[in-house]
Amino acid sequence: MGVAVSGWRLARTVSSAGQLGVVSGTLLPVVLARRLQLGDLDGDLRRAFDAFPDRGVVDRVLARYLVPGGKDPKSPFAPVPMPSAAPSRLWLELAVLANFAEVWLAKSGHEGRVGVNLLEKIQVATLASVYGAMLAGVDVVLMGAGIPRAIPGVLDKFAAGEAAEIALDVHGPAADGAEPVRLRFDPADFFGGVAPALRRPLFLAIVGSAALATTLARKSTGRVDGFVVESAAAGGHNAPPRGGGAPGPDGQPVYGPRDEPELEKFRALGLPFWLAGERASPERLAEARALGAAGVQIGTAFAFCAESGLAETHKRHACEASREGTTRLFTDPLASPTGFPFKTLDLPGVLSRLGNTSRPPRRCDIGYLRQPFRRPNGELGYRCPAEPAEDFAGKGGDTQDCEGRMCLCNGLLAAVGLGQVSRADVSRDTPQVEPAIITAGAEAAGIARFLRAGEESYSARAVLDHVLGAGANV
Repeated sequence: MGVAVSGWRLARTVSSAGQLGVVSGTLLPVVLARRLQLGDLDGDLRRAFDAFPDRGVVDRVLARYLVPGGKDPKSPFAPVPMPSAAPSRLWLELAVLANFAEVWLAKSGHEGRVGVNLLEKIQVATLASVYGAMLAGVDVVLMGAGIPRAIPGVLDKFAAGEAAEIALDVHGPAADGAEPVRLRFDPADFFGGVAPALRRPLFLAIVGSAALATTLARKSTGRVDGFVVESAAAGGHNAPPRGGGAPGPDGQPVYGPRDEPELEKFRALGLPFWLAGERASPERLAEARALGAAGVQIGTAFAFCAESGLAETHKRHACEASREGTTRLFTDPLASPTGFPFKTLDLPGVLSRLGNTSRPPRRCDIGYLRQPFRRPNGELGYRCPAEPAEDFAGKGGDTQDCEGRMCLCNGLLAAVGLGQVSRADVSRDTPQVEPAIITAGAEAAGIARFLRAGEESYSARAVLDHVLGAGANV
């Protein structure tokens, strides 16, 4: 859910209540490095680090990024290496440690189950992220935004302490006929010795169609344990409408009957599935179960609760909009560099096609959504449609692909209070900070029902009580 919105505090709360709490694994190396630069004032990260099996990794990360007492608010965050097919040792250590810490903290103090949600589109970060989460005992790995056929086999390999590989999708004409690029992570090499055997987590694929689910169930490299079936009402990245077609008069993708999941085909697979997209009510839960689902996935309703990582100002504005009936969502067909439609919520000061469209200068300094491509000489390069158009074109990209793109890496970090400070404005009393991008599903319009009279916020427990019934723990 976004970047660090579904963080360890929220996941721990949900898991403690008997449900599956899920942490977002997206951009966690950057999240960890920036939290350390803010001083880790409560000591939670270092508490998790004490449980990490290699103290040398911990000490190197702390030496590089921890700022005792926190950095000067006017100073930019120090950069983090970009992920690539040949990642630096520093990036690998950050990625493994960050995912370990997030899952370890989410699992601390209770016996509930915790999952991690990753994007298949961010392939270069997948192996280190999965391994770090497994080191902390993650119970479920969830993955969407692509076709994650290789991940079940990766889980099997890592559980046995063995190296795992996945193929990297490479763009560009020069990739035709070129040697495939394989991404590899070897636990024994990472630890400089024998790697520990780990418990294999369950694997749930996040899908929008029965056809994709059938392919994954039959052709994945290992066992698929179930599916999360997302509708177009869900937040984050949505599947494009089947059959394509031009956007509607309001500029949003047009979804129709063909985009409704064929649940009879999911039932025929014989694997459990959960329905996602505007499901946070007892009626929608009962409906899902009547349709054969094991339950529902809830994201947006939790995104604006007290325990989520979203900045307090954004939570308050979202609750106010819901209460006043002024919530505005836009399924943007262009915003995401991935090419998938991406839902954005319009709030004061937040980037959205509906409201604030004064975007900051284009740059790509985090790089998680970069596209690998083959240069004419055969070397591997990286480009992002959200970077400066001239840079994208200089790497062989079509500048038309840059139209309307937003830097999700920077914008989603800003939404959780980790926005970059402009280096050009460090002399100002109030330097410019990267504007936020907030993603949410259709459920955002109804979050006011979780608010008690006279209150401006609500808890994760309030959501659970509403959906399951007060006092429920099932």
